[in-house]
Amino acid sequence: MPVLMIQGTASHVGKSTLVAALCRIASNAGYRVAPFKAQNMSLNATVTPDGGEIGRAQYTQAEAARVVPTVQMNPILLKPTDDQRSQVIVLGRAIGAERAAEYFERRDSLWPIICESLDALVSSHDLVVVEGAGSPAEINLASREIVNMRVAVHANAPVVLVGDIERGGVFASLYGTVALLDDAERNLIRGFVINKFRGDPSLIEPGPTMLAERTGIPTLGVIPYMADLGLPEEDTLGVPTDHIASPIIDIAVIKFPHMANFDDFDPLRRERGVGVRFVERVEHLGTPDLIVLPGTKTTVADLEWLRGRGFALKKEMPILGICGGYQMLGREIRDPLHVESSHDCVEGLGLLPVVTTFEPAKTTKRLPSGGYEIHNGISDGPLAQGNIAGTYVHGLFDDPVHRRAMLRELAARKGVELDLGPLPPTKDAAFDALADHVSRHCDVPAIFRLVGLAC
Repeated sequence: MPVLMIQGTASHVGKSTLVAALCRIASNAGYRVAPFKAQNMSLNATVTPDGGEIGRAQYTQAEAARVVPTVQMNPILLKPTDDQRSQVIVLGRAIGAERAAEYFERRDSLWPIICESLDALVSSHDLVVVEGAGSPAEINLASREIVNMRVAVHANAPVVLVGDIERGGVFASLYGTVALLDDAERNLIRGFVINKFRGDPSLIEPGPTMLAERTGIPTLGVIPYMADLGLPEEDTLGVPTDHIASPIIDIAVIKFPHMANFDDFDPLRRERGVGVRFVERVEHLGTPDLIVLPGTKTTVADLEWLRGRGFALKKEMPILGICGGYQMLGREIRDPLHVESSHDCVEGLGLLPVVTTFEPAKTTKRLPSGGYEIHNGISDGPLAQGNIAGTYVHGLFDDPVHRRAMLRELAARKGVELDLGPLPPTKDAAFDALADHVSRHCDVPAIFRLVGLAC
């Protein structure tokens, strides 16, 4: 099979980004390439053109590959609802919420779906670049995993293992991961990539040489840290904690425990003079120019968290609610069938005359504007009133015309000048910049020779 797999020593080491880079590099070389991730656990999801729900990372990788995103690229998506349960989405459709033990019992029935999805992509593409999840060396889960080495073995795929040097202990992480695999799996590890390097490149030697002597596996790249790639993060480990000092426009996003689709705010962060803060404590809220209640996988639970933290939001404040945040702004949230919670009805914030009723069917659709909706619940009432506004649309700020119009309105209300300057680079330009960066710091021809391709 023309399958190349990217695995990592841990979460957030750069697997998703490297897959996107390789997809763009292969596409630039004239190959028809597709991304794949058997099972993704993420609250950052989006909707394919045909209405299926997949992880945001695989959608982005498909854009990098210049192919239409499909549910086969991420056949299993898990969206955590609390510390023990996740909503299970199979081929783009939610089939219920399960505890880990229940899900593990289901894995044998899911494995054929994973194989069929991967095989379908292989049959219609020159190359499939597969992303693993977390680490393949989680020995407590090895007999039950369906996303890392089991996929590699099925596809007989060479694996490039990525380590994050910024975390420290990168050589121990790479060596330890290989050491914990069985012989058949270890033989599939064909190269290492060290990611997020800072400083003098000469200082990394003789580490890669010593690692090769101990494992027989070469290091195929040392990638310098690349700040703000302009691409969405997959999980909240990637939510930025830094913000510009004394911004002209200050936007505070309430960071719910189950915040979803937080990449909605990336376009705002990249605008000159705009600061976006993710706020968890009421004492850190201050007096921002805009408060945003973002999407959430658990509207009722996160509403209770908001109240428990002492956030007293008022009609005088400029507030935007997105998806679950919009539902919170209303008078009531009704859940007679207990789709999301054990409550029949809970009181909302009362900032909009809206009543939301949860229903078993989930809305997943892309909009002509380019945004998309993913939500349980139907809301009856206005989208805006005074300083308060709500919407079900994710990707609201991707459109530069609408985004900049809102920012200029906020500046006008504040009585300040906002010089936004030229538009930030497009997503397509970001893919090309990422591909160039990886090509300059990795032995890309050697990586593609692993699957018999020239690049």
